Amino acid sequence: MKTYILYNPLAGQGTGKERAEQLAAAAEGEVTCADMTACADYAALFAELGAGDRLIFCGGDGTINRFVNATAGMDIKCDVLYCAVGTGNDFLKDLGKTEECEPFSLLPYIKNLPAVEVNGEKCRFLNGVGFGIDGYCCEVGDALKASAPTKPVNYTGIAIKGMLFHYKPTNATVTVDGVSHTYKKVWIAATMKGRYYGGGMMNAPQQDRLADDGEVTLVLFHGKGRLKTLIAFPSIFKGEHVNHKEMVAVHTGKQIHVAFDAPAALQIDGETRLNVREYAVTAGVTADVTV
Repeated sequence: MKTYILYNPLAGQGTGKERAEQLAAAAEGEVTCADMTACADYAALFAELGAGDRLIFCGGDGTINRFVNATAGMDIKCDVLYCAVGTGNDFLKDLGKTEECEPFSLLPYIKNLPAVEVNGEKCRFLNGVGFGIDGYCCEVGDALKASAPTKPVNYTGIAIKGMLFHYKPTNATVTVDGVSHTYKKVWIAATMKGRYYGGGMMNAPQQDRLADDGEVTLVLFHGKGRLKTLIAFPSIFKGEHVNHKEMVAVHTGKQIHVAFDAPAALQIDGETRLNVREYAVTAGVTADVTV
């Protein structure tokens, strides 16, 4: 059996390589350990790995996102295992797992993933697409990481300061499976494949990433000022924000379109896009991973 271990050297505040080396030391048979940021040809890699082999990759949610987009449409015959070394790990939380768990098969979770289109570009996502203050938090977080790469980023603190002072909500028109709705003072307009995003926020508590219908959930914070929104915001960590129906709207469907009346930052599994006015999600994208 061949074991090929790929790691993201930046994941887990720079612990990706160390975790990969630990796995390599414990593995049996032929073992190869490599930096996945230098892997330019996944097709060639999978051609070398058969049904009895395995690929393990070490990283966080953003690492999974890059992997599933880089391998879209490829014929994957070997098992693909995931070892979490990220900092947010919303994917793990959604599965009820922790960072201490053993590597597990990723294949059931990367089939039938939704796709998002932003500014003419399409990609698949694992957890969610956040538009509004969640995108703003990623934008500010990216700047903090650039200035202090080894220092943890407090996204909750960024969100609180944004709600109190810096972020300006916009109006939005959302269309779900052909039915349109208009909302004012939109703080968050996030479309979810899983329940969690943003490092532990249970934004879509009823969402099932393995549901047969493949539907996604759109959640909006809207209509209220800074103080009332901030008071309700902490309830998102337990998924209780959806009980604030006067300010939280929930839609489910397979075709989601969100348009703001002013540009805002957007994040896809934690990866930031700037100056975005709209995005479109198509649920249940199939025939992009062969198992």
